[in-house]
Formats: sequence, C-alpha cells, structure tokens
Amino acid sequence: MNLKNKKLIVGNWKMNGTQESARDLAADLAEKWFATPSCHQIVVCPPFPYLSITLNRLFGTEIACGAQDCSIYEKGAYTGEVSAFMLKDIGCDYVIVGHSERRQHHRETSELVCQKAEIACKSGLIPIICVGETLADREGQKTLEVLEEQLKTSIPVIDQGFAIAYEPVWAIGTGKTATTAAILEVHTFIRTWLQKNRKKAADALILYGGSVTDQNAQEIMSLAHVDGVLVGGASLKAETFWQIIQSA
Repeated sequence: MNLKNKKLIVGNWKMNGTQESARDLAADLAEKWFATPSCHQIVVCPPFPYLSITLNRLFGTEIACGAQDCSIYEKGAYTGEVSAFMLKDIGCDYVIVGHSERRQHHRETSELVCQKAEIACKSGLIPIICVGETLADREGQKTLEVLEEQLKTSIPVIDQGFAIAYEPVWAIGTGKTATTAAILEVHTFIRTWLQKNRKKAADALILYGGSVTDQNAQEIMSLAHVDGVLVGGASLKAETFWQIIQSA
C-alpha cells in the first residue's frame, strides 16, 4: 500500500441507501473525480447488495471500492456469510473489519477481528482494522490501555498491507469529535506501538473516524500521524464527501 504523501479517505455508507441512491451517489463521485481528479486514495464502502452497482459507476476512476465486513471463512456451508475472496473477485480492494458497531451489536472480539484481517490479506484485500475506546474507558483514563490490548489482539501476524482506523466509540454518529489533542495523543501512541511491535508495518496508515465532517476534516488531517479519515454519515452526500476529500 504505497500512499506516501497521500491521504486515505474512506466513506462508510453503513446500512443506508437503495439501488437508485447508491447508483446516483457513485455516479456523482465519478463525475467529480473526472472533473478534478484527486491525488489521494478514495474508497467507498457500500452495503453488500450495492457493491456491483457502485463498482460499475466508478469504472474508469481511481476511486476504490471496499466492503464493510467479511467472513473468517474462505468458503463453505456458512449461510449468510460473504468471504473476502468473493469481495476481491467482484473488484473490491479494501474491507473494514472490527468496526465498533460490529464489536458492539455482533459481539465481535478482537481475536475474531484478527482472523478477518488475516483472511482479507490472504485474499488480496487491504483490511482497515478499527480500534477505539468507549466513553467509560476514556472517563476512566483507560484509553491507551484499551487500545494497546485491541492492537495486540486485532492485528494479524501478517505485518503488511493493512490500515488502522482509530474511532472513539463515543464519537461515532453522535456529532461529538475528539479534541485535536486527544487525536494527536492516540495516533502518536498507535504509531509508536507499531514501530515497536510491528516493525514491518511501522508505516501502516492510521485513520481517524468519529463524526468527521467537511467542517473538521482539514484540521484533523493536518495532525501528525493522521494519514486519512474514515467517514460515516458525511460520505452519503457526494458534495460533502468531496469537500472532505478536497480539504486533504
């Protein structure tokens, strides 16, 4: 993943949209890219049913497509699961694993996240491994302790081809954003941890996610060790998402 001097800007559409809205949003992004191509790596992550529609509309651009999750299994009798191999087969380049909403609503452990990240790497995808603390963790001054444990158990032995997304759970979808001082502290901690414990992946990209908007994206991305952003609701409107991209 050679993105030196570039930002990685990822739009997570979550469980939103229809065929029509997915097609229109992807087409609007493609139109904006053709008008003013970005030097940064842009990724959109639609729901599973709309991946092909999105890929078709983005054809010819350098906007990549990713999925919001994948199975720990390569194939087999696992009804309802979608494998990393399948995602790569249809044209995806990235996959989000361990998003806080998966950890919370589906009780996904860091060990499970690690398995997903590993099979994603083996399938040729770049996993975006999410980590983050709850409000209780932060108020209890356990942020770095929680993050260290998540990093230790969520990152596979394969020390290459992944990105880390720091997303404070209390800031996701709430409109609350961590202070720049808090973001800088955490991203510096993650970078230092990688340099010490995952030397082959010491330069892995570290993204910030948590109520990123067109109003705060530039300030966030100007911080040291912030290599991009993971955008939620603001990525559902082409104009807003493109403003975030341009602010990089």
